[in-house]
Amino acid sequence: MRLWPRSLLARLLIVVLSGLILANSLSLTLVMLERTRSARSVMLGNLEYDVATSVAILDRLPAGERPQWLERLQRSNYRYVLGPGEPGAATKDKRSQDAIRTLTDTLSPRYPLTFTAVPGPVSHIQAHLTLGDGEPLTIDLVPRMPPVASWLPVVLVLQLLLVAICSWIAVRQVVRPLSQFTRAVDSLDPAAHSPMSERGPSEVRRAAHAFNAMQSRIQSYLRERAQILASISHDLQTPITRMKLRVEMAESPDLRDKLLNDLDNMSRLVREGIAYARSSESLEETSLKMELNAWINSIACDYQDIGKNVQFRAADERLPVVTRPQALRRVMTNLLDNALKFGDEAVIALENHRDKIVIHVTDNGPGIPDAELEAVLQPFYRVETSRNRETGGTGLGLAIAAQLTAQLKGTLRLTNRQEGGLDVSVTLPRE
Repeated sequence: MRLWPRSLLARLLIVVLSGLILANSLSLTLVMLERTRSARSVMLGNLEYDVATSVAILDRLPAGERPQWLERLQRSNYRYVLGPGEPGAATKDKRSQDAIRTLTDTLSPRYPLTFTAVPGPVSHIQAHLTLGDGEPLTIDLVPRMPPVASWLPVVLVLQLLLVAICSWIAVRQVVRPLSQFTRAVDSLDPAAHSPMSERGPSEVRRAAHAFNAMQSRIQSYLRERAQILASISHDLQTPITRMKLRVEMAESPDLRDKLLNDLDNMSRLVREGIAYARSSESLEETSLKMELNAWINSIACDYQDIGKNVQFRAADERLPVVTRPQALRRVMTNLLDNALKFGDEAVIALENHRDKIVIHVTDNGPGIPDAELEAVLQPFYRVETSRNRETGGTGLGLAIAAQLTAQLKGTLRLTNRQEGGLDVSVTLPRE
């Protein structure tokens, strides 16, 4: 079973191709057996008729004219010799026995026959008889089947190639919809509606329709959840504002400051909730073509102007890209804010590839445990479970960045650096 291939395409191809080759081989074997029998029957029939006629002609000719007729009467596999021929042992092979039986049935009633075998690599016999005037005659015979046509091996090879090609096409037609369905499931992104093509056989169309319906239901559920979150977050802004006004009239300064801090945190959580709900909706922003080096350098300079340690390592060449600037700016600010929250510096670097551009945002913070690298991209998930207002956060920054990156047809990936800190890479298509 270790030799059994893993892919369904290879397994089905082996089964179908093996079955077709075995069926063709069986058919070819039966045809060749029937051809052999038919050819042997034709050969022996021709031998019987031709030898009887030739011997009768030689018997009726005068002795002086017989040598002139020998060349006329000979065939490709037998000839006539005037004389006693060559002495030898009795014949034993099956092919010779068939020829001996035919010659015996044809000539023995009139001409007594004796047979000898001529030594050699192939069947070779001589039949000895005496003509009516007493002159000996020898029939020198090499029994053989009619040769196979030269085009037959070529046809067999072409037939095998045709069987292999047809098998591959048939199996490919069966496996291709399954591969497409698997790719569609792997690339399923609730934030981006990418329906599967509903073409092909009826079974494939039904499966694609069911997949698209499932994708629509998932997006509907997510939109409903985002709307609920946005509505709750929006409605909380009014009571929070009223609470701030009332708290500012409190007589105790310490209590007032603590309550205002709590209300500020609540306000920030409400704003982040609204931002996350909006990021799950389809972007209405128009895509623009811009030069990425200059655009990211402007973001880094904005952070440096307010005293933040943000460094930008520009690429050596121009990097034109078509994207949505505002959505990408929100992604970059979320990643930079997160890097500066847990580290002393943030470094932006670019990688240029033929069909994509990778933006790296690295920091020198504590990093994230490997087991939680995927979980931190979920909303409201925080690695730090403490109540620290400085580093606890709302748990929505990376979730918003990941969701917006997906809407930009890109991918966001987190990895821990060997020298310490976190490396967040944003991969964007060029167009």
